[in-house]
Amino acid sequence: MEKPDTLFAIEIVGIGNSVSDTILISNGRLLSAVDNYHDAPLDIVVSDGVIKEIGTDLKSSSLPEIDAAGGIVSPALIDLHTHIYWGATSLGVNAEHVASRSGTGTFVDAGSAGAGNFLGFREFIAKNSDLRCFAFLNVSFAGIFGFGKSLMVGEGEIGRLLHEESCQQVAEQNRDLIIGIKVRAGKKAAGENGALAIEIGRRIAEKLDLPLMCHVDAHPPSIQQGLDYLQEGDLLTHCSKPGPNTVVDSHKNAIPELLKAIDRGVLLDIGHGMGGFDFEVCKIMLDLGIKPDTISSDIHAQSVDGPAFDQLTTLNKLIALGMPVVDGFTACTAKPAEIIGHSELGSLAIGTPADLAIFKWQSSPKTFVDAKGQTLDTKRHLICDRLMVAGNTIGKDGKAEHG
Repeated sequence: MEKPDTLFAIEIVGIGNSVSDTILISNGRLLSAVDNYHDAPLDIVVSDGVIKEIGTDLKSSSLPEIDAAGGIVSPALIDLHTHIYWGATSLGVNAEHVASRSGTGTFVDAGSAGAGNFLGFREFIAKNSDLRCFAFLNVSFAGIFGFGKSLMVGEGEIGRLLHEESCQQVAEQNRDLIIGIKVRAGKKAAGENGALAIEIGRRIAEKLDLPLMCHVDAHPPSIQQGLDYLQEGDLLTHCSKPGPNTVVDSHKNAIPELLKAIDRGVLLDIGHGMGGFDFEVCKIMLDLGIKPDTISSDIHAQSVDGPAFDQLTTLNKLIALGMPVVDGFTACTAKPAEIIGHSELGSLAIGTPADLAIFKWQSSPKTFVDAKGQTLDTKRHLICDRLMVAGNTIGKDGKAEHG
């Protein structure tokens, strides 16, 4: 499944013509495997919202400077699974509240909106943000509407809401923002309609040449059935979720359907969330040589204050479990950028948008917690020192600090 890189051909909703003064980022260590930067000691000159020059000894008395000494300079993180339709959906959170602390410049909402309310996401979320916002469109007309601490109504439980024509039409009309189709299957999200929801979502995705992101919670359907529907370029989110109905068996082997799906080109997304990430399952997968293609937070109202917190916290957990640092960053930058059809957002190449983040190692003990309450101790972790989107520093309030 190929998607064109169209960022320079369109005006990104919410970013528009945002530009910055020329500025130098010095003394950093560049990390971007797609650009063949592996801890490369290089300077970056940013001007008019794009990367203009990369090299050594670029200091100039006329340029304002950001000293990135001791820091990793990478593309800004791209969180492929979030719920940021805040104020209009009960599970939504404000991306601006987590962007700066996590180094995340692009947020992809994973199905909060359906065909019936996507216009609100465009007008009130994406258009008003200094961050980059995209979305998977929910196959349910209403999107995720009944998600709360005291009430859970799965959007797929009502079969009449799984309206194929409406979903396809809205996705076609909003190709600048909608980068895929989202299905939440399983007993909790869809009752007995999980398989039907996946079938409908797969048909829409195929017609529009878009990826399908699939969530499978409790049976039915089984995780095996869910995987069998997915094709090349589709994503299984919550790929390291706790059992039952998970991708590893009681003998700590990957189920055959998972291996077959990977061979078909199905992609694995972490999607931490409230209940979607299990240290033990993830460690088994890593030990088997099965790494997630993308590391996402699945932040929403029930996970943003723990256990997920944000994408950087999720990346730190994967690194603590043994995932190589460079692979972890690729799963947070270049790979999700490719999936959303904007590979330039996951690159440090000259001429690409200056969506950058500076990360630093903090050498202090920290205990991470997964969705089951299991703990993982580490002696160091990454923190975000600075986030830039379109060449503008993003403040703690999630707003661009122009000029």
